[in-house]
This record gives sequence, C-alpha cells and structure tokens, in this order.
Amino acid sequence: MALTINDLCTACDACPSVCPNEAIRTGDPLYVIDPAKCTECVGAHDEPQCKLVCPADCIVVHPDFQETPEQLREKYDSLPQ
Repeated sequence: MALTINDLCTACDACPSVCPNEAIRTGDPLYVIDPAKCTECVGAHDEPQCKLVCPADCIVVHPDFQETPEQLREKYDSLPQ
C-alpha cells in the first residue's frame, strides 16, 4: 500500500526529510506522496516514518494502491539507492 496525504495537512515540513525513498515532495498547496516510490518504509524501517512525525495525523493509506508487504519489499528493492 502506498500512503497519501489528505487535506488536513498543515504543510509543516516534517515528513519529506524522514522518507527513506524520497517519495514525499511539495505539491500545490499540500505535500504529496509518489505511490511509485512509497513502500510504507518496508525495507528501511519497521513503520512509516512520515506518520510518526506528522502532527496533523493526515497521512493515510492510499485507497488506489493496495500492496502486500512482499510487494512493498520488492518495490523498495527495485528503487535506486
């Protein structure tokens, strides 16, 4: 599953720097998560780092990208390091 940032985002700038896959970027007007790069931190951490630092609790599962932990690990392994 990829994550997404909903309209509750306050653009606090906490999440981009903790993403190991550089999947979070500035959008217009909110931050956005690239589902092709988001692995929910599988392969890098035990839990999604962006969710840990988000004070607005606005990072949720993207409904259009449902993936198993194995698929997330394969995606992580295929990303350029």
